[in-house]
Amino acid sequence: MEINFLAVLFAGISIFLTGGIYYHPKIMGNAWMKASCLSLEDLKKGGMAKLFLSCFLLSLLIGFIFNPIVIHQFGPLGMIGGPEFIETAKPSYATFMQDYGDAYRTFKHGALHGFMTALFLVFPILGINALFERKTWKYIGIHTGYWLIALTIAGGIIGGWQ
Repeated sequence: MEINFLAVLFAGISIFLTGGIYYHPKIMGNAWMKASCLSLEDLKKGGMAKLFLSCFLLSLLIGFIFNPIVIHQFGPLGMIGGPEFIETAKPSYATFMQDYGDAYRTFKHGALHGFMTALFLVFPILGINALFERKTWKYIGIHTGYWLIALTIAGGIIGGWQ
């Protein structure tokens, strides 16, 4: 089992594009600007190319780490020491992978893991940071909504792409 870098790329692209759609002024952009105490002028202050490139690279990192989060088969692979030990692994590993190597490798199951990651990992982290920054629950809800959508799609891409 190896990481599918094309799936990682497309998951990262989906996270990035989902943000472009979700935070558009006609969707959640105006509500986000108000909750963030930002104006359109604030957002237009230079450095947009660097900002978007940085966000895209960070989105790729999320796509990368979603492999072991979404794909159950990375667990047994880790137990034998990684891909370089497949040839010397006990026969039980080969039998397990023969029986379950494709189990739960669907868009639907990957989407479930993406949703759960957003709800049970991203939401609490975002909430803790935002509350200490004295942001509102509306602010937290806006960002959590984005991550629920973005990570559900990204998880689906990673889970379903074989």
